[in-house]
Amino acid sequence: MQNNPFKGILLMNLAMFLLAGMDGITKTLAADYAVPQILSIRFLIFCLFALAVARPKSFRQAFRSKHPYLQITRSLIIVIEVGVFIIAFRHLPLADAHAIAGIAPLLVTALAVPFLGERVGARRWGAIAIGFLGLLVIVRPGIGIFDPTALIPLAGASLWAIYQILMRKVSDDSAATSLLYMAVTGAVVMTILAPFFWQPPDTTGWLLLISLGVVGSLGHYILIEAFKAAPASTLQPFHYIVLLWATAIGYLVFGDLPDLWTVLGAGIIAASGLYAFYREQKAKS
Repeated sequence: MQNNPFKGILLMNLAMFLLAGMDGITKTLAADYAVPQILSIRFLIFCLFALAVARPKSFRQAFRSKHPYLQITRSLIIVIEVGVFIIAFRHLPLADAHAIAGIAPLLVTALAVPFLGERVGARRWGAIAIGFLGLLVIVRPGIGIFDPTALIPLAGASLWAIYQILMRKVSDDSAATSLLYMAVTGAVVMTILAPFFWQPPDTTGWLLLISLGVVGSLGHYILIEAFKAAPASTLQPFHYIVLLWATAIGYLVFGDLPDLWTVLGAGIIAASGLYAFYREQKAKS
């Protein structure tokens, strides 16, 4: 493994830009196409990418897992999570959806206690509580401007947190195995469902669908390369740069800007997440 923080940070920022761009393409497609149709193309392309990553091994060896049922469960959860966020992008600006989804790292910290037996100190519990206050600032329940659609990305963030917990459970499988299970499960499930929702795409639609798969696969590949170049403790804070990219793309492409309450809430969530991560690193050291 390399130790090149500059390269890792550069790749991390590029990956976050590509993943925010992927969400921008998703939001465009969600206006005209059903979730299973979008995901079928995305996961088929992702499947080709995963097979390319696993190519040094035989297909049978790459698909061999110590936790096959957990791998399938984890894969189904990520497929549902992606579908939930497509619905969220259909109804909410990119920046708003990402601001709410920023609660996911704090949910992972909280869920690690009952599911992984990890210990979380009072300061990290305090960070989790403050992060949820930031979430309340964004969604503002109990007042006239509360939008129930804000609960959609919250559901997606919860699924993403569960997915990460299961990722830790299957961490003794190789990265290629985990990638292959996710890609094949998503491709099979969505290819079965897609014909029931299929609407023939025009040329622009096909270009966007193919671009979605390519940009998403490239973004995830660059993210893997970033973590090869630098340690997670260096890169983790740059996860939140996706908020800036999502805001920029949302404004330039869709003319959306988050309001001040969303910006404030996102700042509180990001600061809480970064502090919780800092405390986690202190505890490990």
